[in-house]
Amino acid sequence: MENHFDIGLGELRQKLLLMASRAETSVNDAVQALMQRSFDLANKVRADDDIIDQFEVEIDEMAILLLTRAPLASNLRLVTVAMKVSQNLERIGDEATKIAKRARDLAQEPPVKISLDLPRLAGMALAMVKDSLDAFVQRDSAAARALIPRDKEVDALNREMHAQLAQYMMEHPETIARCLHWIVAAKSLERIADHAKNIAEEVVYLCEAQDIRHHQHRPVGS
Repeated sequence: MENHFDIGLGELRQKLLLMASRAETSVNDAVQALMQRSFDLANKVRADDDIIDQFEVEIDEMAILLLTRAPLASNLRLVTVAMKVSQNLERIGDEATKIAKRARDLAQEPPVKISLDLPRLAGMALAMVKDSLDAFVQRDSAAARALIPRDKEVDALNREMHAQLAQYMMEHPETIARCLHWIVAAKSLERIADHAKNIAEEVVYLCEAQDIRHHQHRPVGS
């Protein structure tokens, strides 16, 4: 019984990592499509989203089967956390699709002459995704906890970009529709970082059996 369960768990982990890799690729492709004004790459991201959705369905099915066989409480936690990780990855895929949609629209318009550090925002969000998944695979609670505050840096950069675009729209009202696409794309990257943070919080729960989702904003010493 235990052996069957371990094999199933290994397969579940593998499928999760494949899904994660696919989600990360989609975000990268969506950002490239935006920066390079590539209509074709944007279309590829939208097609890839179906594959990510299918991964979530398969992972759920595997997890439900494993839950009926889980010999220990800690195994139950691991399987339920795997399902939550998969859910967050599916949402990361959705955000990549939103960015790709904006990239398609922008590729058909004249470029906006503004220097935006969107690749930096994407890099920060994707690094959080990668590190949260590493923490999950290694069951590293300390790494997961260390990652959570990085979400605030992403929020700050998103706000900075939003302000930059708002200023530009006031000076160049004819670019408002195009600038709004950029604002939505940056917001999607910020949401991707949120999902990475969610994964990190699930890892802490997995390792410590402690739910920290609503304890992040307490003042120090409280």
